[in-house]
Amino acid sequence: MRDTKIVDFLAELAARVPAPGGGATAALHAAQAAALLGMVARYTTGERYADHAETVVAVIAETDTLRARALRLAEEDAAAFTAVTDAYRLPKGEERSTAIARALAGAAEPPARVVEAATRVIELCEELLPICNRNVVTDVAAAAEAARAALTTARVNVEVNLAGLKDQPLREKLNHRVSGVDAAVAKADWVTAEVREEIKP
Repeated sequence: MRDTKIVDFLAELAARVPAPGGGATAALHAAQAAALLGMVARYTTGERYADHAETVVAVIAETDTLRARALRLAEEDAAAFTAVTDAYRLPKGEERSTAIARALAGAAEPPARVVEAATRVIELCEELLPICNRNVVTDVAAAAEAARAALTTARVNVEVNLAGLKDQPLREKLNHRVSGVDAAVAKADWVTAEVREEIKP
């Protein structure tokens, strides 16, 4: 996926194939959010921002890591969902049921990790917003909105896999991992509202 042209990826996304789908899209939202915020941080360097250099350097490093992680998760999500469709194609019986349960648990993992990555991007948006180069302040809001899309899209992709899981402790664990989405979305909304207030004529 990382070497696919955008036009080819979108064609594959639009095709009648099981993957890539919403989960991969969620991960790419997170990757774009991290990339945007990394760009803002790189514009927030030099003598003018010397007082915040340590914070900015840390944001650059972490957003680069999050961007790479999210891209890997997009690829992992596509592979995991393909495993689900393969499991459903097995002959009915105990082996099929076991394979489906295992595949659903595996398919819930990448979007759950996307939630974690996107939540962190939004926290970094909050951290960078007050000190960033004001010429690119709208890109902080863009990053927050991309992360917001990652959060809500990833959450539904976790939830759809929960429906087929009979392992109650695992269901509870996955539910807990997405339980902070609404709070993170509220933070993203706050970032965007702050930026819009700053730029309004």
